[in-house]
Amino acid sequence: MNDLCAVIRHTVIPNFINLRIALRTYDRNALCCGAPCWRWAYHTIHSADKWFFNPFVYEEPEFHEDGMDNPFKPCTVQLSDEQLLAYLDAVEQKTIRYLDSLSDAMLSEKPEQCKYTRMELVLRQFRHLTFHTGLLNGQTAVTTGKFPLWVNEPEKYTEGCSLFER
Repeated sequence: MNDLCAVIRHTVIPNFINLRIALRTYDRNALCCGAPCWRWAYHTIHSADKWFFNPFVYEEPEFHEDGMDNPFKPCTVQLSDEQLLAYLDAVEQKTIRYLDSLSDAMLSEKPEQCKYTRMELVLRQFRHLTFHTGLLNGQTAVTTGKFPLWVNEPEKYTEGCSLFER
């Protein structure tokens, strides 16, 4: 039985929905601590792509340049929101496939060359995704006076609904 993996799968989906909403409502060029918000969005997605699975055995995406995942480091690449959303979609699909491949017993194991268990990696990314989504939503709230919709249960979210809390 994979009860824990099923719970993780069900609860990670709102993290991706909430980040997607943040990317559809934020001002990508607004500065947060001196870096444009799109860089914080990339940092968040890249971290999920790398750290959810195994940061010590990882291949960078083809559009990545060294240091691009650190919002404070200059980079020559600039991703559009469409590219960020496509990357987010790919990371979400990769995450769901990964979770579907795990057993509950595997959560206490460490992936190859990794000092953290799979469960530690999952929990770290839950925290990281939520933190940075909140950061982007805070910027949106300050700019627009409205807070983006926050999804807790994916089955209650429908595409096309208002992206802001009522």
